[in-house]
Amino acid sequence: MSAAKSRSAQAVRPAGRLLFSLFATGAIAVLTAPAFAHDAKPTAVLPQGWSYPFACCANYDCKEVPQSSISERPEGYVIQGTGEVVAYADKRVKNSPDGEFHWCAHQAGLDAGKTICLFVPPPSY
Repeated sequence: MSAAKSRSAQAVRPAGRLLFSLFATGAIAVLTAPAFAHDAKPTAVLPQGWSYPFACCANYDCKEVPQSSISERPEGYVIQGTGEVVAYADKRVKNSPDGEFHWCAHQAGLDAGKTICLFVPPPSY
């Protein structure tokens, strides 16, 4: 009986090493990834990029958008693709760290296309 236990214990060791290796490889891949979907791309102003706040982004909800896709009207910022108006004083409006427009919106479901956060450049840009 002890020989059987010894053989099964020896079989478990390689499996444990394999699992540890897979875990370590996965951890390294995650920790060394250059940018995730919730990270803004590097720019001249911020060469390291920046991270969208968790409250605005669920890993794929935010992206940089061209200035032409956001217009300013007396009632607020207008999202050209959806026609949604986000008032200037709305808590969803945030200062853009890199001076570019970034739009965070629901991607699916009943709220698809609805703004979660809108990052706008400061007036000096």
